[in-house]
Amino acid sequence: MKYDIIVLGSGPGGYVTAIRASQLGFKVAIVEKENLGGICLNWGCIPTKALLKSAQVFDYLKHAADYGLTVGEFDKDFAAVVARSRNVADGMSKGVQFLMKKNKIEVIFGTGKVKPGKKIDVTDKDGAVTELSADNIIIATGARSRELPNLPQDGKKVIGYRQAMVLPEQPKSMIVVGSGAIGVEFAHFYNSMGTQVTIVEFMPNVVPVEDEDVSKQMERSLKKSGITVMTNASVEKVDTTGAGVKATVKTAKGEEIIEADILLSAGGIKSNIENIGLEEVGIATDRDKILVNAYYQTNIPGYYAIGDVVPGQALAHVASAEGILCVEKLAGLHVEPLDYGNIPGCTYATPEIASVGLTEKAAREKGYEIKVGKFPFSASGKAKASGNSDGFVKVIFDAKYGEWLGCHMIGAGVTDMIAEAVVARRLETTGHEIIKSVHPHPTMSEAIMEAAAAAYDEVIHI
Repeated sequence: MKYDIIVLGSGPGGYVTAIRASQLGFKVAIVEKENLGGICLNWGCIPTKALLKSAQVFDYLKHAADYGLTVGEFDKDFAAVVARSRNVADGMSKGVQFLMKKNKIEVIFGTGKVKPGKKIDVTDKDGAVTELSADNIIIATGARSRELPNLPQDGKKVIGYRQAMVLPEQPKSMIVVGSGAIGVEFAHFYNSMGTQVTIVEFMPNVVPVEDEDVSKQMERSLKKSGITVMTNASVEKVDTTGAGVKATVKTAKGEEIIEADILLSAGGIKSNIENIGLEEVGIATDRDKILVNAYYQTNIPGYYAIGDVVPGQALAHVASAEGILCVEKLAGLHVEPLDYGNIPGCTYATPEIASVGLTEKAAREKGYEIKVGKFPFSASGKAKASGNSDGFVKVIFDAKYGEWLGCHMIGAGVTDMIAEAVVARRLETTGHEIIKSVHPHPTMSEAIMEAAAAAYDEVIHI
């Protein structure tokens, strides 16, 4: 069977790539070993958001009196919460199936392995092998939970994010190792459900890739919600011989043992580049990543790679953008390399975090003379009315030319607001242009304009 393009992996990188390739007139096949939609739709982005929505509704019920409402007896059904999340994921996966049919993309289920000569062997569940060939092969095999040497995952007491989504029973206590997006989101979910949660973070701040002000606000919010936060701390070893987990945690004060029912290892991800034929084909890799040029071509002609297996931010929207750019280049369209300095990052805990561009510290280290503006949601009418006044918007501009260097938000709904900054930065919008762009009132989004005004000493409401 011969195709113009075969895509290996059907996550948000793979399936989006396949659809765009089909739109451009290519004959396309996609190889998937498990479920269409990959980790994001089935075990990542989408089902976690369903869990977090249940947590949000439960929190609203617990605080109904704050809104002048009286609610009778209520409780959560943990199994039903998990089931809803799985149903949402299944529905999204079926949606991708529909898109494959609509775009006339052939879906081949099985484990794929690239071979020399632009071929792929696909082994199905019964062990039968089918050989496919194409003019171009795009590797989009994604990533999985990284297993830390001192935290071997048994899937029961020491788990990764996948098991955390489908626990048969709600644990009474949980240790979360790592406070990136995955760690903080699960910590928030389980804490909201009533689990006693402890976060252990190796770095000095939680969500360490974020602006320092955002990190400090998130730590305050986590502690306010009842989560124990340990920074500058590391789990040295775990003992799972008893009923639960005993974690030996090293801090500046020494070592202490923390006990919990379950430990969630959220220390990052590992690219899926093993046993997919890279060595046989001669495709170059470095430090767990496939090496590619600006248009995602590997060192071997006809082989491309996108998403979590290549250098760059391991985010669903990045994988999609890379795949689209890759096949548009193959089709001969004029494309520009992706600007990895203008990629938004989002964390969906409560409060949410959204950011793009340089942090204040990074801007200063690069030698910029900067103007910084900050607008607290405590001064936002919409935030106060909705009962979500924690957080702020922080903007950073180059003092000389007004270039928008960075935007950092923490608060309710900010993941839906960050796109304004992404588009504005791409269009080289200045701080004054943001200030003079009329924002609707009352909205959370007007905090962006207010923060820009604060940077230029023109802010009205603080």
